[in-house]
Amino acid sequence: YVTLSASSLASDKSVILCLSFLGKFYQSLEENDVKFNSDDIEKALVKTCKDAKGKENRFCYYIGATSDAATKIINEVSKPLSYHFPVEKICEKLKKKDSQICELKYDKQLDLTTVDLKKLKVKDLKKILEEWGESCKGCAEKSDFIRKITELMPKYAPAAARARTDL
Repeated sequence: YVTLSASSLASDKSVILCLSFLGKFYQSLEENDVKFNSDDIEKALVKTCKDAKGKENRFCYYIGATSDAATKIINEVSKPLSYHFPVEKICEKLKKKDSQICELKYDKQLDLTTVDLKKLKVKDLKKILEEWGESCKGCAEKSDFIRKITELMPKYAPAAARARTDL
């Protein structure tokens, strides 16, 4: 049978979120001395998914690890992990089961030290605030969002705030 190395799978951009999320999850299982049986792994996965945000939360939804999930294929993750099955193989199987899982990709991270906020779309400015857990009540124009971001930058991205000269 065919063996895929992590590097060849990682070059398949469609599974990067799956690899990253499950890789971090597997590491947390080892660090927290979770027993490697399906039930304990499933409980830990549901707990991890409660705190997941954005695309990772969507991934949890697709595998059935959120309370509002329509389908439950969580055992497709918990059972193989209990045998210490490689994350790459699990993602490969998930991709075959539900192709939506592999359509999830991380959003491109903006470098706040160098990005020109004036050139970003309002959607991207809103996303920055959303990642910080902030909102911009009463913001109607792009300049309002930029003002709010520059005002909050020292709190959420202090290194970027110090590096910027236009603040």
